[in-house]
Amino acid sequence: MSDSSSSSSSALFSMLQQLQSHFTWDLKKEDMELENLSTRLEEHIALQLGRPGAVALSCNLLAYVRYHQNQPDEALKLLLKSEQTTKEVYLEDSERWLIVTYGDLAWLYYHTGKFTKSQKYCQRAQDVLIKYPTSSSEVLHPEVYGEKAWTYLKLSKPYYPEAIKYFQRALEVQKDDSEWNAGYAIALFRTETFTPEASEKATGSAAVTQLRRALELSPDDGVLLSMLAVKLGVEKKYEEAESLVEKALKAAPDNPHAMRYISKYLRYQGNIEKSIELLERALQRSKTSAFIYHQLGLCYKRKKIDEQRLKHYDKQKVQQLRSQCILNLEKAVEIKPSFVIARIDLALMYGEEKDLSRAEEMFQHCFNKSSDKRDRLPVRDRQLIHHRYAEFHLYHTGKQDEAITHYTEALQLVPNTWEGKQCVKRLTKIANDRLSEDKDDSLAYSVLAQVAKAEGDKKEAAEFYEKALDCDENNSQYLYGLWELRMQLHCPELL
Repeated sequence: MSDSSSSSSSALFSMLQQLQSHFTWDLKKEDMELENLSTRLEEHIALQLGRPGAVALSCNLLAYVRYHQNQPDEALKLLLKSEQTTKEVYLEDSERWLIVTYGDLAWLYYHTGKFTKSQKYCQRAQDVLIKYPTSSSEVLHPEVYGEKAWTYLKLSKPYYPEAIKYFQRALEVQKDDSEWNAGYAIALFRTETFTPEASEKATGSAAVTQLRRALELSPDDGVLLSMLAVKLGVEKKYEEAESLVEKALKAAPDNPHAMRYISKYLRYQGNIEKSIELLERALQRSKTSAFIYHQLGLCYKRKKIDEQRLKHYDKQKVQQLRSQCILNLEKAVEIKPSFVIARIDLALMYGEEKDLSRAEEMFQHCFNKSSDKRDRLPVRDRQLIHHRYAEFHLYHTGKQDEAITHYTEALQLVPNTWEGKQCVKRLTKIANDRLSEDKDDSLAYSVLAQVAKAEGDKKEAAEFYEKALDCDENNSQYLYGLWELRMQLHCPELL
């Protein structure tokens, strides 16, 4: 390469780095699960799900996936389709919506060695920015904030906070835009579902507030209606929730995303047969949805539990329902290998089947994922893994000490959740049962100390550690636990 061509390429690369593009955003290939993401995006495009410009946005992201799958020709076709679709949808307002598409085209041509075409699309993006300036160089167009937000929302849970941030920035510029309000509502709904702040009662939920706001602008959006119904069902506002379900069914009878949330609501209310019916209908259009298969698995699990509660239940029927549950959960995990919740649900079903080696394999996969810093599993997911693993040992392997260890781990991660409260119940019962057999059981007292500490009663926790030390005076773990509590009670300023 000559000095002039080398200099030209360097200048082009510098220009490319200034563009807003999937290639310049912080998207890590190892976080994207390319095959699963590809399948979902193909489905979105084929079914034309979402809002008017959603297909174009899905084409852009799928093009970026195709680039990483070493399919540059397919990536180019998708970006050109996105450009054409955007022009057809937004007409004279399309230019601002093409900023990211032009950036992606410029980068793709650069990576395939077509520098002249890369330069051309660089210039197109720059022309749009000059024609439609923002208030400062630090502020992006709302269309760019929005596409960035939708991109993060389509990836995985670790990216959801970023999606929220960029939807908020888009709304700062266009507060009444239905697209950004809907996206923000969906992002909040998903985040509340998986964060420690989400409790059994969703009163005061930011997602509920934003869903109502989004529905003011888009009153017939079946997905938003069904999401709000799920939230109101948790709040026990059943009359309004039922009304929303009926409206969603009329507004979006064939939308698989709406159907899966409506069925989730129905499952929560105990209407399992109707929930299964809707999920099966949704699968006819969305055959590769891990979420739907997971929900179906949970429906069959619920039917199994209901059957087992009968005084004279049918063991063969229980086995059939368990098998149906396992088949659907296996399909969910096959489609989306990173689906942690589906994996641990499946592991417990394997435990019930006494297939302990497969259950252990599932749990260890989740623990490995949890310990991998790149995956950045939310604390709520990590708590669920420990809680379910404790249940596995308590009910299926008989390893009580392992159960205690993992109930304690789960409790320490997030005390005030449904799982945290279940850990308190299980640990308290285990400890009391042990003490009924041996009043000098030091481990039982230390367990009660952990429970008291998690519930905020440091004085009682210290007393239980003292009892544990009366039984095992040289135990360093109990000594440290007692020392730490005494420091917190009497000398907090030293900590």
